[in-house]
Amino acid sequence: MGIILYLIMGGIIGWIAGMILGKDVPGGIIGNIIAGIVGAWLGGLILGDLGPVVWGVAIIPALIGALIFVFVLSLIMGSMRKGRRA
Repeated sequence: MGIILYLIMGGIIGWIAGMILGKDVPGGIIGNIIAGIVGAWLGGLILGDLGPVVWGVAIIPALIGALIFVFVLSLIMGSMRKGRRA
């Protein structure tokens, strides 16, 4: 049950990060889950367990990490799309 809750929380965090930045995460719901999980890992490395923890995920570091990940991913995907058009 813990894995399912972690995936749900990853999807929510990834979705919120995409909404804050106004960028679409490639891959839809799966992309949101991956962005949230990678963001939680990245945020945990940067900030540790800062703030409230829900279902094993520290919310503030996970959101900050997901914002960073979605931003960098959108830059990479944008440059790949421009490269194909040329």
